[in-house]
Amino acid sequence: MTDHIRKPAILITGANGEMGHGLITRLAEEDQYHLIALDVRPIDEELQRYCSACIVGDILEQHLLERVQSEYEIHCVYHLAALLSTRAEFTPEAAHRVNVEGTINLLKLAIEQSRWHGETVKFMFPSSIAIYGLPDLAMKRQAGKVQETDWNYPITMYGCNKLYCEHLGRYYAAHYRQLAADRLTGGLDFRSIRFPGLISAITLPSGGTSDYAPEMLHAAAQNKSYACFVREDVRIPFMAMPDAIHALLKLQNAQAEKLTSTVYNVTSFSPSAGEIRARAVKEFKNADITFKPDDKRQAIVDSWPAEVDDSQARADWGWAPEYDEERAFGEYLIPGIKQRYRT
Repeated sequence: MTDHIRKPAILITGANGEMGHGLITRLAEEDQYHLIALDVRPIDEELQRYCSACIVGDILEQHLLERVQSEYEIHCVYHLAALLSTRAEFTPEAAHRVNVEGTINLLKLAIEQSRWHGETVKFMFPSSIAIYGLPDLAMKRQAGKVQETDWNYPITMYGCNKLYCEHLGRYYAAHYRQLAADRLTGGLDFRSIRFPGLISAITLPSGGTSDYAPEMLHAAAQNKSYACFVREDVRIPFMAMPDAIHALLKLQNAQAEKLTSTVYNVTSFSPSAGEIRARAVKEFKNADITFKPDDKRQAIVDSWPAEVDDSQARADWGWAPEYDEERAFGEYLIPGIKQRYRT
């Protein structure tokens, strides 16, 4: 960070991830803000040209965040950094530190930014269907399309972290230091989306429990054998990565007075694992995909709904996916993955 002049900016944490790549590219096209990318790993070269600053560091490092606080005028935070569900189960305490304490650090940064420049700071927070926890398959079938207030009983540390951070965001936005004499009101505008499984043609899967879907496609494209860790009949919601970016930007730009919630479901399509395999086998002649369920990971996926109800997002800010299942696979995933591996 060599430019010490404060300037209006969007801060993107976890910038190197699947979502960060697409988001930074789209935000750069709009050319309304300077983009500050932050990640624990060096920012990918193809992203650097879009960013005014690329910061390597941990969101748990107070000194690092103090430097960001002092050097930039931040009007929006996209907090994408997280330890995902599978990895979080192996290191739950570390996941809690990153996913919860890291989020608190960013919420405090946003509050202080608002206090400094006198304008509301938007805080965009990707949440997850991992916050849901259905007790068994019979209830999963019976539940149908699950609404935001249903079955908020996560069975993973990642799900617990995301659900708690949704509440933290609501607290910091509406009730922060509510008994203090100098209480800051209206400083934070917290907006969260509960994403389904996300599938990208551009970046590789990075440790999510729903990653069996993209892992099938990427393995098939490379002529690699793949043993899927869930049953063939498993069904959860999915979404193509461009729609995830589209949803975040659409919610960011929505008028605050039209929003009736701080947290929204979004969804697109809900194929079974077997149906995803069938598409991979059809498109990649050497695909070798079998099913070898891992009972523990299977139990996690079974606790997530087969479908979610996103009617509130559709009503409040006009959400509608641009990629249904046919377009997601036919125009985005299969062509993109084939191009990646030149199959």
